[in-house]
Amino acid sequence: MSKRRGGKRGSAGGFPGGANPMAMLQKMQQDMAEAQENLEHETTEVSVGGGAIKIVITGHQRVQSVEINPDVIDMDDEEWLTDLQDLLVAAVNQAIEQSQAMAAERMEAITGGLGDIPGLGGLLG
Repeated sequence: MSKRRGGKRGSAGGFPGGANPMAMLQKMQQDMAEAQENLEHETTEVSVGGGAIKIVITGHQRVQSVEINPDVIDMDDEEWLTDLQDLLVAAVNQAIEQSQAMAAERMEAITGGLGDIPGLGGLLG
């Protein structure tokens, strides 16, 4: 009489509950590709200097528009150009950070369950 080794028959690769890690990873890959495509069209808006400068940026960190409120430009102030440049740098950096956070949030929503895939022992999560 031979002894049988291994998991229960009928379960995918011997994984509990019949989970199929490859199918789960393929689905996740599809979801990530779709999320990346959507991020190209999703935007976030940043305003600095009390509304002096407004920047709209996509989830792919592409600046869509920069608005400068003309009321902030004081031609009588010798430092207005330096102030404007500083505000622009701050606005762009803030917009990039916000865009990256948006993209990370979208990806986390998809990959958050990686550690729960049976058999991977948390290697990916």
